[in-house]
Amino acid sequence: MRQRAARARGDSEVLGAVDLGSNSFHMVIGRFSHGQLVVMDRLRESVRLASGLDRHNRLDAASQRRALDCLARFGERLRNVHARRVRVVGTNTLRRARGRGTEGFRDKARKVLGHPVEVISGMEEARLIYLGVSHSLPNVRGLQMAIDIGGGSTEIIQGRGFQPVTLESLYIGCVGLSEAAFPGGRLTARNFRHARQAVRLELEPVKARFLQRLPVRVAGSSGTIRAVHDVLLSLGRARKGITVKDLEYLVERMTAAGHVRRLDMPVLSADRVQVLPGGIAILVEVMRSLKVRRMVVAEGALREGILYDMVGRLTDEDARLRTVHAMQRRFRVDLAQGRRVSDTALKLLRQVAGSWDLTRDADRNLLAWAAALHELGLDIAHAHYHRHGAYLLENADMPGFARDEQRVLACLVRCHRRKPGPEPLDALPGEWRRRALRLTVLLRLAVLLNRGRTSRAAAMPVLRFCDATLSLALPARWLRANPLTEADLVQECRHLAALGLAMRVVRTQG
Repeated sequence: MRQRAARARGDSEVLGAVDLGSNSFHMVIGRFSHGQLVVMDRLRESVRLASGLDRHNRLDAASQRRALDCLARFGERLRNVHARRVRVVGTNTLRRARGRGTEGFRDKARKVLGHPVEVISGMEEARLIYLGVSHSLPNVRGLQMAIDIGGGSTEIIQGRGFQPVTLESLYIGCVGLSEAAFPGGRLTARNFRHARQAVRLELEPVKARFLQRLPVRVAGSSGTIRAVHDVLLSLGRARKGITVKDLEYLVERMTAAGHVRRLDMPVLSADRVQVLPGGIAILVEVMRSLKVRRMVVAEGALREGILYDMVGRLTDEDARLRTVHAMQRRFRVDLAQGRRVSDTALKLLRQVAGSWDLTRDADRNLLAWAAALHELGLDIAHAHYHRHGAYLLENADMPGFARDEQRVLACLVRCHRRKPGPEPLDALPGEWRRRALRLTVLLRLAVLLNRGRTSRAAAMPVLRFCDATLSLALPARWLRANPLTEADLVQECRHLAALGLAMRVVRTQG
């Protein structure tokens, strides 16, 4: 409420968005004031993170060092401008990265930046790209398409206005394809044929979805497409946008050069030239397969989409809340019971937020959303429904949610009933384990106190955390009148003790 009142007075807020791409890292800083977002600064560095993945998808030390050096510079800039709200998003390479070294890298990145790294799904990346593209171009009536070619993936999105309708993320990008199809930088006609065939194979299962109705405008975003456009402009082409004919002309020029070292493209950096062959192969086949006649170039991309998504969270248009409501409808969740459990859980949270270090917006949001969705799995089967719900939450495409948020949400739902094992909690990133355990306790108590599924007001316990022990105080008279709940609470004390948390039930007069 305080933040909403401040925004109503027109107070400004500095926001930061960091995009940890497979080829380049980007940062954009904006000021949100009087309902408008104004970009203050942009930074970009070529990191080539994708080239640091070995055959076991482990990040090598050199790529981690390049990335952390870049993020240290980004962190200094964020501190200098006093950016209070910052989102750091990892895409394809961090989605693929495995092993302990990856979590260690994310911990180091958080320290140098001062903010945690969120790894997002390909579909969430596509949603944010569309948000950035659609906000950077004039409105059009009808369907529009956005295409983004990154270092490790390619996103294709159709939508209307600011709302995406059809989203797809392909596992092919300019870095990976350039390394696989053009070994040593050799640019032969045969290599281009193989590269383009690989793109067509990726497109084949999804292209029909985008051909049902052709868009009135197609916009390209991010580094690869901008680089292609810059090269074409330097050659006197593509004044009104990129065409397939323009791209075929570039393929011929590159093939004639024979090697990336012999490409005459002074408008591009050496790093960008190295990955351009794969990018052009992807772009020409996407445009051919999707029957795109002309593509304009948008200024907005993923990082701008992150900023606009943050503005939505500030102005009560949080995409995550829309996703929760959509999943409640889709899986026929009992809304009244979800509200009862959520209300109780949040009341308990307010009592221990300070002593339990659960004061962040993320703590409150995840607890409320877990309460709203805790019976999600009932639409599949009653037996083990908490497991079914957890599986859905961890694996579904959930617009607005980062992967770690989905994992925490799934963990809370998985552990909200029966004897909770430590495995779901241990599988979470280190920074989340203690908080998730405490949120799990609050959700379990809220579910237990609402087992009667009635709107009649239940006794609201007084919850305290002191001397490493959780005390739950309830009127003795109420406990005598509700022996089943009392028995559940006694058993709950034993369940929590198995997780290393002491709780006692205190009977009060009244």
